[in-house]
Amino acid sequence: MSISYKDAGVDKEEGYKAVELMKKSVAATHNSSVLNGLGSFGALYELGQYKNPVMVSGTDGVGTKLDIAFKTGVYNTVGIDCVAMCVNDILCHGAKPLFFLDYMACGKLEADVAASMVSGVAAGCQAAGAALVGGETAEMPGFYKEGDYDIAGFSVGIVEKDEIINGSTVEEGDVLIALQSSGVHSNGFSLVRKLFTDLDEEFDGRKIGEILLEPTKIYVKPVLEVLKEHTVHGMAHITGGGLPENLPRTMREGYEAVVEKSKIKSLPVFDYIREKGVPEDEMYGTFNMGVGFVLVVPASERDGVLAKLESLGETAFEIGYVQRGEKGICLR
Repeated sequence: MSISYKDAGVDKEEGYKAVELMKKSVAATHNSSVLNGLGSFGALYELGQYKNPVMVSGTDGVGTKLDIAFKTGVYNTVGIDCVAMCVNDILCHGAKPLFFLDYMACGKLEADVAASMVSGVAAGCQAAGAALVGGETAEMPGFYKEGDYDIAGFSVGIVEKDEIINGSTVEEGDVLIALQSSGVHSNGFSLVRKLFTDLDEEFDGRKIGEILLEPTKIYVKPVLEVLKEHTVHGMAHITGGGLPENLPRTMREGYEAVVEKSKIKSLPVFDYIREKGVPEDEMYGTFNMGVGFVLVVPASERDGVLAKLESLGETAFEIGYVQRGEKGICLR
């Protein structure tokens, strides 16, 4: 009696097919700094000319939003989410993302599904100006259910040491400028999945499943353009825990953010979630509420930053200010 790897549940030929399907979208993210392609044991990336570079790294996944992708059969948008969750984080320190790697695991590999997910990763990398330099696809029968996938990523960026943004210069009177989110992004889906069991349910002229799969917005290019021309004291990516959890992370000791809820340009999907019975405190403590990213800028920079973001096609608006205090954040 003989037994093969395929008999154990791992189809190597399907893996080879998946790699071939991925190659074109991956190659589209490469630039002159990428010195080799897929297939090497490691990715080679040339830094170029920097005076005193600091590497900034971040890693994250997509979480239970993946379940919405499985149930709707739409797989490419979660790849964008995977990139966004990483690159928006390292952007908070003023870093330009250089490259990205992804990790995908499943119970039974389907080449077309895997390639679709990676095409989303590639699209996210292009939006962030990062090269997709490698990844891993692990077929793990008996560990993951057939049809289930998990995806996570890792990004490395770079910033000159004297240009690092870490909240250390935040001052009283600084202004909080919000960049609007594209929707729920990639947080709060354990609650969302309990509220929306029928993903074909119509809302705002679309299926709710489609609205929930709207990918996390990538803020890298517009924010880096702002940093070229304006002083920014702090930045926050509004992810799990919403504004109360994330905005204090860019406040230095002795200062707190005052957020005026009436100034937030929320989105219809959050009103709909609220109507499902989620209380106000839970809404703000779980979801981004329409704010995907926040810049903390001197009051003198307010108008210039807003004008710059508007010229770049972003929906940006003032939501509050910084004052002395120890609370981290005051929601009013």
